[in-house]
Amino acid sequence: MAITDIPIFSMLRTRLDWAQSRQRLLAENVANSDTPNYQARDLAPLNFPDPAKIATAGVPHVQLAQTEAGHFSLAEGNSQFSESKAGYDVRPTGNAVSLEEEMMKVAANQMDYQAASALYTRSLNLIKTAIGKR
Repeated sequence: MAITDIPIFSMLRTRLDWAQSRQRLLAENVANSDTPNYQARDLAPLNFPDPAKIATAGVPHVQLAQTEAGHFSLAEGNSQFSESKAGYDVRPTGNAVSLEEEMMKVAANQMDYQAASALYTRSLNLIKTAIGKR
């Protein structure tokens, strides 16, 4: 059995490849921050299968209950909070790159990459320990 056949390694490798591609796109956005009519680009988030759908059928379904009228309701479609994201400002040259926003994305991407690479390394060390190579 190859290491790439183990699901955790294939998912982490996919995550690392995605973070690397996203870093390249974010760097292009920063490099073209003064290019007229340049629109910032980003990758769509990764969509791994929902663990709840993969779980065994014997696990009972658990729901949250609203026991008091003052408690938040967590029913789907009934969100008490909303996330609003301000649109990008477009300069007179037509450029819509916000350096602050891009640098925040770069920092978040860097943290995601470091976390995935640390998990990958630790998982490899666990396997090495299990087979007695450490």
